[in-house]
Order: sequence, then structure tokens, then C-alpha cells
Amino acid sequence: MDIAKELPTVIAFCAGYGGIERGLDLAGVEHRVIAYVEIEAFAIANLVNKMETGQLRPAPIYTDLKTFPAHLFRDRVDLITGGYPCQPFSSAGKRLGEDDPRHLWPFIRRHLAAIRPARCFFENVEGHISLGLSTVISDLEEDGYQSAWGIFSACEAGAPHQRKRVYIMGDPKGLQCNGGSDNQENSRCKISKLRDSGGSKLDLANSNSIGLEEYGHFKSTNAVKASENVADTNSASWQGRGIPSGVHEENPIANISGNEVRDEASQQWLPEPRLGRVVDGCADRVDRLRLLGNGVVPQTAAKAWNILSKRLN
Repeated sequence: MDIAKELPTVIAFCAGYGGIERGLDLAGVEHRVIAYVEIEAFAIANLVNKMETGQLRPAPIYTDLKTFPAHLFRDRVDLITGGYPCQPFSSAGKRLGEDDPRHLWPFIRRHLAAIRPARCFFENVEGHISLGLSTVISDLEEDGYQSAWGIFSACEAGAPHQRKRVYIMGDPKGLQCNGGSDNQENSRCKISKLRDSGGSKLDLANSNSIGLEEYGHFKSTNAVKASENVADTNSASWQGRGIPSGVHEENPIANISGNEVRDEASQQWLPEPRLGRVVDGCADRVDRLRLLGNGVVPQTAAKAWNILSKRLN
């Protein structure tokens, strides 16, 4: 990538390991992240490691979304992304919604008003549909954004698990490449390029989980069919599949951590070694699993970006 090239700018809220931004890459959207916001120490370390190894461009990392200095970025950001905390809405929790102290949407909404990006793109769990999503859509519409949302699963993109997620996209209503300040005009013109960028191979949901086979990110021979049960205490669903290439059975988690966690779903690993449900010397295993559990499957984000972009256009 030409580092001197002027690219659409992105701020990544609740960035995790950068799954949404990696999804933009897979969708063919060139961009430059100018700031990350992430509170989890292990996720921050992962981002820093990628910057040090050249996988990500250096950018500041803010640790508190609530105190993020949004006013410094007014009219200078083309796209805001974010996988804001799911705990207020997840069926796995108490579903306290707005009463949950981890409810960050009001702060994101405030930052959108201060920054005025030319597009926003968010992710959350399926339980958000029945709790909180209507408020988010209403807030976006009230603040002048036309919006589109949809449910997208990892298995549609070829992953061996379902992992349904809600994606939300918003564009300011009546956005055109003219009028406004110079910064606003530049942002509007660049975001129009974002609308036109990316491929069209991910247009439709794919129940056979081969939508990304052409991209080489998944091998359909190892993918779980949509009709299969993913949970399997006897690991029967893995029998006969063998160990995917590049995955070491004795230390499976190591293959998707550190540098390689960027493409979370691009490698498959056995749930545990075959030696009696034990972990074979995996450092930071809990932190790594937490990072993956809270992260975004980039291939799903790519599909969501392409489909929702067309809906808004």
C-alpha cells in the first residue's frame, strides 16, 4: 500500500483486535485508521504488537471511550466503526440494557455528533435486535443518518461456527460531494469512493458456506454446514476431517493468537488436545479466548459492509 496516498480516515471504537477494519480490507476498502479506542489490556497489547510488526499502521490508542476527545476530530473522519459492548443486550447475560454500566451507545452517539463522520458501521450480538437496536436506529435517524441493518453469520462466510451478529450502517442524509467546509467536502468525496469500493462476490447470504471460497480465506471441505450442530461435546463433528494445515495439535490456540489473530476465523483448531481435556502449555489462554470471543470475524464484516452499502445506495 502506498503510504503517501491519501486514504479515507477511520476511528475504531471498541476496536478489539481490529476485526471490523480487517473486514474493510477484505471488502476492498482502502482506509487509514487514525485512532483506536479499546479498554481491554490484552486487546491493546495485540494492537500494539501488530503495529510493531508492520501489520497495522501506527495510530494512537485511547483507553476510555467515555472521555475520548471527539472534538479534536471534527470533520476530519470519514468512517467510524465499532463493536460496542454486547453485555447489555446478550442473551448470555442479565440483559439490563440501558441500566448496564457497560452500555456505551449514548457516548458513541455523542461522539458521532461531535465528529460528524461521513459514515458509521457498527456490530453487536443478535440479542440486540430485541433490546436496544430500535433505540440505536431511532437515534441515528434523529441525528440525520439514514440507516440499514441486518443479521450476518460467520457460517455464511465459510466459518465452522454460526456466530450471528447484527451490523448497522449509517450515512448522513442527502450526502453529496459539494457544499460545506473543505474538510466536509473532502470527507464526502472520499466516502463516495467507499460506497463504490469493494467487490460484489459477497452480495447474498450463502447457506452452503462457500461465499468466500473464491477468496481463499476458508476451505469449504473443513467448514461446518449450516444444518450441523456446532456444539459437540464428543468432538464428533471433527472426526474424519483431520487437522487443518498449519495448525499444531499440541498447541492449537497459539495458531490464532498474537500476529495471526488478525484473521480470527481464517484458521481452524481442535477444541483441546486429545490428551484428556487438558491444555498443553498455552500462555495467556483465557485472555486469548476472551479476545476472540469479543472480536469480529473479518469475513462477516466484509459481507455486511458490501450488502448494507448497496441497501443505502
